Amino acid sequence: MLCADVPPPLLGPSALLLLQLLLHPTSAFFPNIWSLLAAPGSITHQDLTEEAALNVTLQLFLEQPPPGRPLLRLEDFLGRTLLADDLFAAYFGPGSPSRRFRAALGEVSRANAAQDFLPTSRNDPDLHFDAERLRQGRTRLVGALRETLVAARALDHSLARQRLGAALHALQDFYSHSNWVELGEQQPHPHLLWPRLELQSLAQVGDATCSDCEGLSCPGNWLGFTRLTSGYFGTHPPKPPGKCSHGGRFDRSSSQPPRGGINKDSTSPGFSPHHMLHLQAAKLALLASIQAFSLLRSRLGDRGFSRLLDITPASSLSFVLDTTGSMGEEINAAKIQARRIVEQRRGSPMEPAHYVLVPFHDPGFGPVFTASDPDSFWRQLNEIHALGGGDEPEMCLSALQLALLHTPPFSDIFVFTDASPKDAFLTSQVESLTQERRCRVTFLVTEDPSRVQARARREVLSPLRFEPYEAVALASGGEVIFTKDQHIRDVAAIVGESMAALVTLPLDPPVVVSGRPLVFSVDGLLQKVTVRIHGDISSFWIKNPAGISQGQEEGVGPLGHTHHFGQFWMVTMNDPPQTGTWEIQVTAEGTPRVRVQAQTSLDFLFHFGIPMEDGPHPGLYPLTQPVAGVQTQLLVEVTGLGSRGNSGDPWPHFSHVILRGVLEGAELGRVPLEPVGPPERGLLAASLPPTLLSTLGPFSLELLGQDGGGRRLHRAAPQPCTVVPVLLELSGPPGFLTPGSKVPLSLRIASFSAPQDLDLTMSANPSFALTSNLSRVRLGQNESAWGRLWLEVPDSAAPDSVVMVTVTAVGQEASPVPPTHAFLRLLVLAPALQDQLAAPAHSSGPVLTMPTPVFCPFTLVTQGRAGGGMAGNPLWSTVGGGLLLLGLASW
Repeated sequence: MLCADVPPPLLGPSALLLLQLLLHPTSAFFPNIWSLLAAPGSITHQDLTEEAALNVTLQLFLEQPPPGRPLLRLEDFLGRTLLADDLFAAYFGPGSPSRRFRAALGEVSRANAAQDFLPTSRNDPDLHFDAERLRQGRTRLVGALRETLVAARALDHSLARQRLGAALHALQDFYSHSNWVELGEQQPHPHLLWPRLELQSLAQVGDATCSDCEGLSCPGNWLGFTRLTSGYFGTHPPKPPGKCSHGGRFDRSSSQPPRGGINKDSTSPGFSPHHMLHLQAAKLALLASIQAFSLLRSRLGDRGFSRLLDITPASSLSFVLDTTGSMGEEINAAKIQARRIVEQRRGSPMEPAHYVLVPFHDPGFGPVFTASDPDSFWRQLNEIHALGGGDEPEMCLSALQLALLHTPPFSDIFVFTDASPKDAFLTSQVESLTQERRCRVTFLVTEDPSRVQARARREVLSPLRFEPYEAVALASGGEVIFTKDQHIRDVAAIVGESMAALVTLPLDPPVVVSGRPLVFSVDGLLQKVTVRIHGDISSFWIKNPAGISQGQEEGVGPLGHTHHFGQFWMVTMNDPPQTGTWEIQVTAEGTPRVRVQAQTSLDFLFHFGIPMEDGPHPGLYPLTQPVAGVQTQLLVEVTGLGSRGNSGDPWPHFSHVILRGVLEGAELGRVPLEPVGPPERGLLAASLPPTLLSTLGPFSLELLGQDGGGRRLHRAAPQPCTVVPVLLELSGPPGFLTPGSKVPLSLRIASFSAPQDLDLTMSANPSFALTSNLSRVRLGQNESAWGRLWLEVPDSAAPDSVVMVTVTAVGQEASPVPPTHAFLRLLVLAPALQDQLAAPAHSSGPVLTMPTPVFCPFTLVTQGRAGGGMAGNPLWSTVGGGLLLLGLASW
């Protein structure tokens, strides 16, 4: 089924296996590390993508001296495993967190793998260089790189990473699916990334390219044909007589003469008839991927390229500000904190790389202001003043949603307001969006939640009116802090503190229980431990492992320094904190809130996926959240392993993951973590059975393990996760939107746990016209439904503007299923630019070109992989004019 063909909307039983529900046959390099279970020793799209990015990042570091630090030397990296943590420590300083960089690489890698799973891409031969559609494939490849540039220049780096992943997938597939390697070529194709250079010597329709092969392994089936060809897969399009198949047990075309195939996706003959050439194909795919990253760097400039891949240890600074007349103190507090951050961090590695500002009032919100330099942000912030105002409810969640659209993932967003939300109907959608974006939201509210009279009207207000803020804060891992105008400047100091590499330490129990102390663990990799207590507090004390206590008295105590602002206490512990078990005892009215945070580089990233083990693409289908009723894999990537101390010390390791209910704090289950690949990469996996994910609702992830000395390690994910009742898959066109166009989108809904009666709602932000042929669906267990949406882009749509389409599935009255949301980001591009190739960062020209390729030697630099490798020997690059470095541990 080609990407232009979307199945008509229908209801009915799907195949019982999830694989059949999600996938149709297609093939490429295997998607990710999970693929190695099917073909150990294979090199995956994930390996190629991450190693190419690491090499170009090292090249950037070698060419751009670090401010105030010694120059990096190439020889220091030779013969070593190339790791993001080591690169960041060498360039930015010991302990500098690489978490955001690794998360950005994960976005690119998952977008790459998704090309094998999404309905709009998995069966399109143009996107995989199949079926001899080589010119068409090159056009789509260059188009995806062009879209990456445009999205990056529009500061939509998430969309840019998605398009970059798609481009790299196609580029890497070329070397696995074509006969470039069989032709004896030792370098990447010299014209593939240069659209002004024609692809030469392509096979013609009547040219026979392969002979018949009966077995799984087909080393001699290629006819020695000297023109460029690629294999056919499946039945769309049908394979002409005499042509090569892709091959493998799931390729229906390979059973038609000539049988066999030529793909080099893996080391397994059952999947890849030319498995014996897999390593050569992967070597060229890696070289070509480095070319692509280098090309983007040359076009975006070093600063723009660093933003694309988040090559910084610093967080972004994102403010959502209520600008009504009563907000003068709050706005001034935000300005003071922003100014302090800018002045303290200017020119340092911790200077924010991205700034976002969204004002709101009643009845309006926005516009959003984004910047990459502090002076522009400060000028814009300085222009905001408290003016006007009406009744208390304000459009806060609408403004927050807008900020989430433009704030990079893994960022903190700070909301300053003194009013409850008028748009509380957006609560569930904003909760889901914070988890999809992995952004933490902190509300600083200068309001007494027990007050029942509005600011300007004599109306009665619900004491529960701030619950939407509580819900969003809980879903995002943030908090709601109530304070007074006279304390807001002091309380707002948490903005600067939250922008450090903070982890939240798990508490046992997670909420205050009368008469029972809260317990947390401190390990030797933590520093600058801070305890925050908020509420109607009568008294509290903190006790360290040695039994030394400190009470709520303000000032310097035996354990640290206590600050008190109204109902807010902050205790900063002395460094280094004593390792072991600490206790906090709180006596208060109501439900006080306690949060313990610390700085550390030892943290973790995670994502979920569905194992696809029996199809042409063994791998992990990526999920934002786990889906009820589905066997789910949790993949964990530990960051900061280089902080273990001496290089000879044992690696810290985590052995188990705990799933804990957020609301009640009960442990839902404990699952062992299995290492994937060498320990220095910090990759772990856990299988989460459907019974463990049977309860819909939020849960937290906690990792348990030991440091190199055998002492206890305990880390918690910064945000909770949510088990969703159904799978929503929303996909759109591979390119950009054009003003005045009507764009089809495809939607798939699947249920695996129980019958579902669902209502579907769709929206676009900004409010473009959006229609659908599916508004209600009834699903049985293991059933799915298809639908189509049409998005109308008005002629007045602003170029380079981001459009987010949201689909929500919610249970009907007889089936009260919590809502599930799917989000799709699209970018509007002016029609004239659709036909242009992006220009270099230093040029006003419209064409994306590179110098004539120059062959120059480079040295192998290695990254540890989960399996397999190539013989290490000198290679040559074809990127014009620059020394390039390669990865893969044993290449």
